[in-house]
Amino acid sequence: MLADYPLVILAIGIVTVLGMILALRINAFISLITAAMVVSLLAPGDVAEKISRVAKAFGDGAGGIGIVIALAAVIGKCMMDSGAADRVVRSFLGVLGERNSSFALMGSGFVLAVPVFFDTVFYLLVPLARSLYRKTNRNYLLYILAIAAGGAITHTLVPPTPGPLVMAATLGIDVGYMILVGALVALPAALTGIVYANVADRMMHVPMRSPGVEPEPLSDEELPSLFMSLLPVVLPVLMISTNTVLSTLADGSGAQRFTVESVKDFEGLHAAVFEAEEGTPGARVASFLPDTTQRDVPSTDAERQAFVDALNESLGRRVNNEEGETEFLYDDAAFESVVMPTWKIERDLNEAEGDAKDRLERMSLLADWVGKDRNGFKPIERERFHRIALDAALPELVERHEWDTSLRQQADTAALFGNPNLALLISTAIALFVLWQQRKPTLSQMAESVEESLMSGGVIILITAAGIAFGKMLAAAKIGPAIEELFTTGDGNASGYFYLFFGFGLASLLKIAQGSSTSAMIVGSGLLAPVIASGDPLPFHPVYVCTAIGAGSLVGSWMNDSGFWVFAKMSGLTEAEALKSWTPLLVVLGVVSMAMTLLLATVLPLV
Repeated sequence: MLADYPLVILAIGIVTVLGMILALRINAFISLITAAMVVSLLAPGDVAEKISRVAKAFGDGAGGIGIVIALAAVIGKCMMDSGAADRVVRSFLGVLGERNSSFALMGSGFVLAVPVFFDTVFYLLVPLARSLYRKTNRNYLLYILAIAAGGAITHTLVPPTPGPLVMAATLGIDVGYMILVGALVALPAALTGIVYANVADRMMHVPMRSPGVEPEPLSDEELPSLFMSLLPVVLPVLMISTNTVLSTLADGSGAQRFTVESVKDFEGLHAAVFEAEEGTPGARVASFLPDTTQRDVPSTDAERQAFVDALNESLGRRVNNEEGETEFLYDDAAFESVVMPTWKIERDLNEAEGDAKDRLERMSLLADWVGKDRNGFKPIERERFHRIALDAALPELVERHEWDTSLRQQADTAALFGNPNLALLISTAIALFVLWQQRKPTLSQMAESVEESLMSGGVIILITAAGIAFGKMLAAAKIGPAIEELFTTGDGNASGYFYLFFGFGLASLLKIAQGSSTSAMIVGSGLLAPVIASGDPLPFHPVYVCTAIGAGSLVGSWMNDSGFWVFAKMSGLTEAEALKSWTPLLVVLGVVSMAMTLLLATVLPLV
């Protein structure tokens, strides 16, 4: 049966997309949705759900990027029409000169994409590239590639963007190391990206295709102030960045982890873990503790701290069972006596008071989480989930952890205002105000301008969401595990440098197959983590394995990658032009990042 040959399904999906778009000139949305349905029909799964899961994946994709794209389209048009983009560009040219304008755009993308997703950064900066082209009447491809080079490289190498953050957690690397080394690897790659952008701009003539009728440029006296011109771009970045920083600090505070002070009775806790009957929460904890954990009752401060550290390691630890499936600390059978049915908890909550009510509330939260896909938890969520379970299972031995610290409350507030959808909505209001202030349009003219921008944004949403659906159907066809199997050596004693090439190649194939850099990084690091742990010590810091995987996740961006469509449609490029410019740019970034990884691992091993 064809479902047993995922790589054949991948080939069929690639031929379908490329054939319909490039050969038959069929609209990209129709082509991608058709390819997604073809792949879904060939992939494993319930026959009745093979088409509906395409629609669900499309809806999930549109839900994730729809509001941001729509609002960004309005912001971009308002900045162009009001002269705000012109003001920023003229200020760039006044300070840096025309020859260095591409470096300014690359630097902006490089910095902004650390806390903000690439697509949002590109949406915010592309109006500046368009305005710069209107000013210079040349080098449009150079400008948009400069933004893309800066934004794409830090998105895949520097936390706190999700991919690098998860890689660091999976391989047990300090986030500070990941930020430092990721930035060292990323900067030379971004500069090389500028070199490539200059070459591509000379070899390809790509005109700026206007999304509509644009007003005549204003004189310097008629332009808005630099502050008001930058505000629609800078404000959402500040809001989103504040959210990122506070969330990172709150996650790093370790509120969900055990401390020596949180253990009420070390002797009792030790017995509850190492003398527990099989199938109980204590026995489950014992099976997840590191092999080096002391089996004697801890008596000194150092021994107690070591025991607590071992407990904390078990909170986030993952192991593979005999069937090769990943398991985490929580197990339905082991915690059956702890997690009561939600309806019983709700009934008891109405009757309970004091400590009993407090415990039931914790158990209610745990019961709600049990039904979730715990494999999809972020590391911090998984650790918190397991700590809640142990708090509920061992209430006489450990203190309940305090999650809602003042820092967490600040992070939660920042998460509201730093949500990209709200941040860009506020930015849209500012951009509309600047447009009204500078051009004094009538209400009907304002409405017409917004409608025009939303129409162009709607097309981008459809195509991008269809690309996401196509990528998810490739994932449903089990292409990722098939590629993993091709790379599995079954031997953890390979040369340390082998793992760098291994991670780079695996991530590249996963990127080509599924379209998602983040998925390629997560899968690649997850596969390499146990292999590295079972082999000889690496001759360099494992952070370089992360940068090698991140470099590989850049290579092979094409029509199943949402970034490809964001770049192509927001820039006004055709699919063929994007394949000739964006795709090679990411290859250059990935290869240079890999070369820098090899160089730094050799001259600065950090071990």
